[in-house]
Amino acid sequence: MASKDAYITGIGQSQVGQKLTRHPLLLTMDAIREALDDSGLSLADIDGISTYPGKMSGYLGFSPLGAEDLIDALHLKVRWYNGGMETSAQLGAVATAAAAVKAGLARHVICFRTVYEAAAMARPQDYPMSRGARVEAGSQWTAPFNATSAVTWVAQYAMRHVKKYGMTREQLAQISLTDRKNALLNPRALVREPLTLEQYMEARLIAEPMCLFDCDRFSDASTVLIVSAGDALGEVKATPIRIAASAYRSERHSWDQTEFMASYPTGAELWKHTDYKPKDVDTVQLYDGFAFLALTWLEGLGFCGVGEGGKFIEGGHRIALDGELPLNTFGGQIGAGRLHGFGFAHESVVQLRGQGGARQIKGAPKVAVAASGGGPLASVLLLARD
Repeated sequence: MASKDAYITGIGQSQVGQKLTRHPLLLTMDAIREALDDSGLSLADIDGISTYPGKMSGYLGFSPLGAEDLIDALHLKVRWYNGGMETSAQLGAVATAAAAVKAGLARHVICFRTVYEAAAMARPQDYPMSRGARVEAGSQWTAPFNATSAVTWVAQYAMRHVKKYGMTREQLAQISLTDRKNALLNPRALVREPLTLEQYMEARLIAEPMCLFDCDRFSDASTVLIVSAGDALGEVKATPIRIAASAYRSERHSWDQTEFMASYPTGAELWKHTDYKPKDVDTVQLYDGFAFLALTWLEGLGFCGVGEGGKFIEGGHRIALDGELPLNTFGGQIGAGRLHGFGFAHESVVQLRGQGGARQIKGAPKVAVAASGGGPLASVLLLARD
C-alpha cells in the first residue's frame, strides 16, 4: 500500500578528512552503521538504495561507489534502487527515494553520497582519472578556453551580480565567514581555523570576484540518510523528519547561455508543492561549493529579491547562527568539507531534532530548507518536524 508521506528516519556520517586511507566502501559502511543505529533499524529492514551519481569508473574520486556495490557488499535484498548521473543534482536521490516510498515501492531506503576526491588525488595510481583523446559534448564550449573548473563557470554569474546589481566582495564574503565560524562549533568539520574579513579580502583571487576562501575543498567522507514510508514509522526509534516538499528543474543543461542558474526556477518551484512559505523557514542549509551559489539560492527561494542577495547578507547578521535565517549551521562545504550536497540535508535533520550541540539554533526550529547544486542542476528539500 502506498504511504502518504516520506520521512528521514536515520542519519549517519563517516569520518570527514583529506587523503584518508580508509577505503571508500568502509567509510560508507561507517555512515550506514551510524544511520541504522540512529533509526533503530537493521540491514534486514532496508529494501531500497538511492544515490547520486552512481559509480563513475572514469572518475572514482568523485564517486567511487554505486547502488549495486552496496547491494552486493551488504547482501541486501532490495525491491527498488536508483543511481545515475543524469538526475536532478545530489539531493534528487533523496527526493526520488521519497517518491518511491510514497508509491509503496520500498519502506526504508538508504540514500548515500560518498566522495573520495582528496584521497584519489593523493593516490592517482589507485584512482586514475580517465581523459579522453578529444574534446566533445559540453566540454567543447569550455575546455578550449581553459575553463575546466566550475569556479570559472560560476564566476560569470557572480560577476554579473557585481556589474548589474552592485554586489561587493565584502558582501559575498559573509557566506564564507559564516561557514567558517559555524564550522568551529562542529566537531566533525574539516576546517578548524577562523577566518577574518581582512584575510578574505587579501586572499588570492581564483576567478573574479571569487577568491580562495569562496571555494570548498576536496574531502573524503560518506553521508547517509534513511528515507522511510509514513506507515513504517512504528519500526523506527528516532524522531522522524518529514520531507514536506521537494523540487528540481532544469531549463537548459549548460553552464553558459542561460540567464539564470537552475537554483532560481527550482527555488520558485518548491513553494508550489507546499503550504509553507519562506517566512515559515527557521534555517537554510544551502549548497556552497562556491559561496556565490548559496546567494543564488537565497534569491531563488524568495528570501530576498533577484539581485538583492548581496544586501541581504551584508554584515552577516541575518544569516548568523543567532540571526533571523541561520545559514549552513554545520559550516557548509566551505567549512565542514565537500560532502557534495548530502551534508545539507544531514544538518537540517540535526537542527530540527535539536541535536546541534554548540551550534544548535535556539527556539526549537521546525522547518528547514536543504539545497544542492544550483548551476545547470539543482534540487531542494523542504523538511519539517511535525
